[in-house]
Amino acid sequence: MTSKVEKAITDFVKGGDNSDVALLEKVLHKDFRVTNNGFMGRPGVTIIDKEKYIQNIRDGIFGGLPRKMVIEHIDESGTVALVKLRLESSENYFVSYNSLVLDTDNEWRLINNLAVVESKK
Repeated sequence: MTSKVEKAITDFVKGGDNSDVALLEKVLHKDFRVTNNGFMGRPGVTIIDKEKYIQNIRDGIFGGLPRKMVIEHIDESGTVALVKLRLESSENYFVSYNSLVLDTDNEWRLINNLAVVESKK
């Protein structure tokens, strides 16, 4: 199963990097959320739902830059998995904690992305 979790994570990153909304629609759970503390310099917690996340990808607010990805850890337990990633784009460093669920169609889907983003500038 771990290879399927790895594929879901890779598809999520590729979907963002390539602004591939169709791929993201496939890999994100219907209740997907991005959770961030200090998002874009704003104090406090910001939560973005799937609809807003996809729209931000379409509008070019998120994504569109290739990133190097290193999967640091996968912890899978039955129908849930947690994945820690390190990503690097030309503009930012990311540490990303991702929660996945095995959906009713037996496919792994991301349900939460919790990321810390640090600008290279």
